[in-house]
Amino acid sequence: MLDIKLIRENVDIVRKRLASRNASEEKFVDEVLSLDDQRRKLLAEVEQLKATRNRVSKEIGALMGQKKLEEAEAKKKETRDMGDRVAELDKQVAEVELKRDGILISLPNLPHESVPIGKSFEDNPEIRVWGEKPKFDFQPKNHIELGESLKMLDFARATKLSGSGFILYTHWGAKLERSLIQFLLDLHTTDHGYIEVAPPHVVGPHCLEGVGQFPKFKDQYYGVVEGDRPDAMGKLYLIPTAETPVANIHREEILSAQQLPIRYCAYTPCFRGEAGAAGVGTRGMIRVHQFDKVELIKIVKPEDSYAELESMTANAEKVLQLLGLHYRVLLLCTGDMGFASAKTYDIEVWAPGQGDYLEVSSCSNCEDFQSRRMNMRFKTETGENKMPHILNGSGTALARLFVAFVETYQQPDGSIKIPPILQPYLKTDRISA
Repeated sequence: MLDIKLIRENVDIVRKRLASRNASEEKFVDEVLSLDDQRRKLLAEVEQLKATRNRVSKEIGALMGQKKLEEAEAKKKETRDMGDRVAELDKQVAEVELKRDGILISLPNLPHESVPIGKSFEDNPEIRVWGEKPKFDFQPKNHIELGESLKMLDFARATKLSGSGFILYTHWGAKLERSLIQFLLDLHTTDHGYIEVAPPHVVGPHCLEGVGQFPKFKDQYYGVVEGDRPDAMGKLYLIPTAETPVANIHREEILSAQQLPIRYCAYTPCFRGEAGAAGVGTRGMIRVHQFDKVELIKIVKPEDSYAELESMTANAEKVLQLLGLHYRVLLLCTGDMGFASAKTYDIEVWAPGQGDYLEVSSCSNCEDFQSRRMNMRFKTETGENKMPHILNGSGTALARLFVAFVETYQQPDGSIKIPPILQPYLKTDRISA
């Protein structure tokens, strides 16, 4: 959530940076300021009335001591009237605050000054490229053909179980998925210094609101009902990413400066209701309702957050480098950024069977946007309470990593070669029929 003080003191900058997102949210700035001004005036009146009431209360005591009972009673009525007015003003303050905060919580984060201005993904500059696209002396197959011929994937039975947009991994497919997850966890916890956590896969709406997924995207996630109770709807949701529970671990806490940085790593399945909609990419593993992901979360001091973003991106890139997969890194422009992000790098891996790049990681610095929504703070060395910056990144996401992997390492005979880094996990150097 944006800091109301920041909006008050930098209204033109806030309006300009919101406008750069090309979503017309800047039009709400004046309404927020108007409501905030109304709230502050009401609070000032409340404070003035309370001060007057305190003064009159002291006068009542003096009048009672002087046996001036009639005057004392008149003063008592005056204080009761002021009390009624204070109660009415408090109610008005709460109503105005609710309206103001309702708009604030729907506004996206401000893009960092280093983010390029743009309207869509077409305006995202390419920052760097690693490796080269694999060359084949045969016609490469896509992951659907490979998965079905090697009996690694069964899309038909997955549809029978759950409908479209789900995957059934079988035999070597299930083993490869598990091996990739274990490899990612080992890499990030052993080499990159993250602490592994295993969070719940269902959370309350406050967690989704904390990371900025609610209320704007509430229609895109799966609600969980206990039994057949309609009244339970909205109390729990399947997580769309491990970011949702992990970033909220320290919500409503005051951390010490010595605790920062905190670096968490978590594997979870992820559930997305909006994926798999009709259109391009709905068959196979490119867009699905459920997929696995290893997520990286950092909670850091504000002055360190952009250096931490670069290192997080490098951590995610290391996955693809060790697996020998060609990829590129893009810097998202203002019009293509996520709701909570101030700056985001996307990592896209090359999938030969698709003839295209697939996004397998987004690494974002949300600055204090999420910590403000969670009321997460840390105490500085000077004793001041400040909001930490929160970062998130995929380290990386499957099933697209799975797609790129099998399509890159396919062989002329239809088998899949396993690179040395993954052989200890999969306990084979080749997957064949």
